[in-house]
Amino acid sequence: MSVGIRYDWTEAEIQKIYDMPLLELIYQAASVHRQYHDPKKIQVCKLISIKTGGCPEDCSYCAQSSRYKTEVKPQALLDKDTVVNIAQTAKQKGVSRVCMGAAWREVRDNAQFETVLEMVKDVTDMGLEVCCTLGMLTVDQAKRLEAAGLYAYNHNLDTSEDYYSTIITTRTYSDRLNTIEIVRQTNVTVCSGGILGLGETTADRVSMLCTLANLNPHPESVPINILSQVAGTPLANQPDVPIWDVVRMIATARIVMPTSDVRLSAGRARLSQVEQAFCFMAGANSIFSSDDNKMLTVTTPCPDYDADLEMLNLLGLEMRPRAQRPNQVASPAAVG
Repeated sequence: MSVGIRYDWTEAEIQKIYDMPLLELIYQAASVHRQYHDPKKIQVCKLISIKTGGCPEDCSYCAQSSRYKTEVKPQALLDKDTVVNIAQTAKQKGVSRVCMGAAWREVRDNAQFETVLEMVKDVTDMGLEVCCTLGMLTVDQAKRLEAAGLYAYNHNLDTSEDYYSTIITTRTYSDRLNTIEIVRQTNVTVCSGGILGLGETTADRVSMLCTLANLNPHPESVPINILSQVAGTPLANQPDVPIWDVVRMIATARIVMPTSDVRLSAGRARLSQVEQAFCFMAGANSIFSSDDNKMLTVTTPCPDYDADLEMLNLLGLEMRPRAQRPNQVASPAAVG
């Protein structure tokens, strides 16, 4: 399969791709992946929770919501030196992208935001891509993040527009899309994907991909997260997502958004090396790794650097260096 970049996908077209016989779907996605990316390169990212817990939102999956009784204890914003030291350790392990997450509903113009801007600048100056996920923001705030050197802004859609209000009531789907549109008024790249295992249908998954695939340009980064069930949240008893559902989602995202990085994100810790290899074959080209066996909070486990390096070496994969500039669009290339 050789595909071009398009922004007029229908849900029926994407559903047809998603429903292909599994091995054929993987093959087609792998072919598209090789058309636009070096299949030997995997970007390894580190996620730092710079401000943990106490979020006023009611996202049904989230351990950091103040509305649920979970193991997560609210913590103040980390100091800049702590974040820089974590980023330095990550860089030494081969990480090329550091993502900073704050449990905020929205960015506020205060001393905490000034500290985040300093974090962005200092970690960018280390030669790393920096991504932030801070909630909703204004155009002025987005431009200040851009000026500080921010490479990417994460704001996930989570699920389909139809299913969204079942999972979250404290903001709307339009709020999510508006935040992405605000980021697009800068040269900061967009990171936006979703979560599998929220009780959504296959049609919801396809609808979410259709929304993302019809954004022009596509998000440069599309994280595919697997629900990590957290005791105390409304989704604590959701069943595990079958691995082949994860592979189908990655493969479909790869085909409809061929230039995007498809990131195998939260929930990867429960996947075996064989299962992760299928995800890479289907077009995933980024993972999150850690030195403390957690991704964002104590309830979201993450494989450690050494285990991931061992896996990448076993599969003949290499860590990808940071990108050279924002909004870099990959050109089709015959990559072996």
